[in-house]
Amino acid sequence: NPSLLGLHDPSLLPDADRAAERILNAIDRAEPIVIYGDYDVDGVTATAILWHTLKELSPQADIRTYVPHRQDEGYGLNEEAIETLAAEGAGLIVSVDCGITAHSPAQVAKRLGVDLIITDHHNPPTSVAEMPEVFATVHPRVPGSEYPFGELCGAGVAYKLAWRLVTMSEGSTRVSKRLQALLLHLLALAALGSIADVVPLVGENRIIARFGLGRLKRSPFAGLRALIDASGLDGEDIDAERVAFTLAPRLNACGRLGHAREVVQMLTEASYEEAFAIADELNSTNAARRKIEENIVKEAIEMAEAAGMTSPDRRAIVLAKAGWHTGVIGIACSRLAERFCRPTVLLADDGTHCQGSARSVQGVNLHAALEACDSLLERWGGHDMAAGLSLQRQNLSRFQETLIEQINAVHSEDDLVRRLRYDCEATLDELSIETVAQLGTLGPFGAGNPSIRLRFNNLTIAETPRQVGKNGKHLQIRCRGQERGQYLKCIAWRWGERAGELAAGMPVEILAKPMLSRWNGTTSVEAEMHDLCICRL
Repeated sequence: NPSLLGLHDPSLLPDADRAAERILNAIDRAEPIVIYGDYDVDGVTATAILWHTLKELSPQADIRTYVPHRQDEGYGLNEEAIETLAAEGAGLIVSVDCGITAHSPAQVAKRLGVDLIITDHHNPPTSVAEMPEVFATVHPRVPGSEYPFGELCGAGVAYKLAWRLVTMSEGSTRVSKRLQALLLHLLALAALGSIADVVPLVGENRIIARFGLGRLKRSPFAGLRALIDASGLDGEDIDAERVAFTLAPRLNACGRLGHAREVVQMLTEASYEEAFAIADELNSTNAARRKIEENIVKEAIEMAEAAGMTSPDRRAIVLAKAGWHTGVIGIACSRLAERFCRPTVLLADDGTHCQGSARSVQGVNLHAALEACDSLLERWGGHDMAAGLSLQRQNLSRFQETLIEQINAVHSEDDLVRRLRYDCEATLDELSIETVAQLGTLGPFGAGNPSIRLRFNNLTIAETPRQVGKNGKHLQIRCRGQERGQYLKCIAWRWGERAGELAAGMPVEILAKPMLSRWNGTTSVEAEMHDLCICRL
């Protein structure tokens, strides 16, 4: 049972006091302050956290926001944006969720007399000498940091800075009820960022997620209320899964296909009516994103199979095609990696350059493989499981072969087998409503705290599985236990195309996540099926 008392003192964060003092001085001097964010959920929620904090501390303060355009500017701080903001009068820029390696933008800011405060959570340089030269760097893992928890997301770091701003403005760790309420309400935004950015839901992140989720539906922020209403979740329980699969994709869609400044507007200045209009448009944008994603996935599957990249002797997929949308290509990349259980690189080809994303699978160090291809790449960055990259079109063939050779040299065919862990075996008669409800108290579930997965043996498919959802994309399977009257209805996401493999009467074993279904005032136990094995008689 996490407690808010488990959150660490924000003054322990490196440079938190220095940053907060500079920001408060800027407010006192009526100096324009720019919050420079990122276009993903973590970035926009971090931006909103600082905006609401500064506006609560001083409603008249000149607080501006800036989010780079994904296609035109790319990720993070850039020199041109710094120059533009300085020309518009900004004397202080505070980055959120970006900037920890932004040396050139930091130099531009210094030359123009702009104080730059970086707040970030991405991997920092390994030494102080390699850090950007800025006014302050608020980051839990910079060299020399003694902060007790290093896994905060960008919104989590922004929340800690907001907390320190509040206590320093009051001159005490005991603050007014008005500011106490603000800090509690900001947890909803921090929870959104934490869950969407897939940081481990342990330690402080677990506390932020647990208490932030509880405040989403009763948020005073018009943008959050409008987002929930437009997403059809009014009256629904909002858990981490709802955030990850319903709210986060809508917020991300704008940054992928358009400009995330609309999302920032929704989460900050907009009235409820204005915010709802933006949120409603996000529904359409997200639907368009899904369509683009489906087309890329379909084309990539066909190309991979035709090129023999799904065969045992080619243990990575590297594909490029003109017209693939760089804002969506990363999601499609994840789909292929999951489907074929092998590292996947998908690139948009404009004729002279290729740009895209890479995703790996458990046990395969993508970062090491890309390091071996460094001479063929213009730019790349990431970690063991995911990366972004670009290269000249003329190097594509060599890159394809080199990456596949690297993966083949290190990993056998047996390494590329989908492995699922489960918590324990269970029987259908153990799945009472009370038991499943108790299991739910172990949440919020996500990275670092996966949802409960159980193994059920000796089941039989009770009736012909039914394809459900748009275009029959998903599969509904009703299983029967050994005892009379024992049944379990399961949903298997994206299993629709496997309907022909299954039939009534088949003996099966399944791995599934139990869950409670509420419909028309009735609660029942169902399950989300993760895998199925047909047993031999």
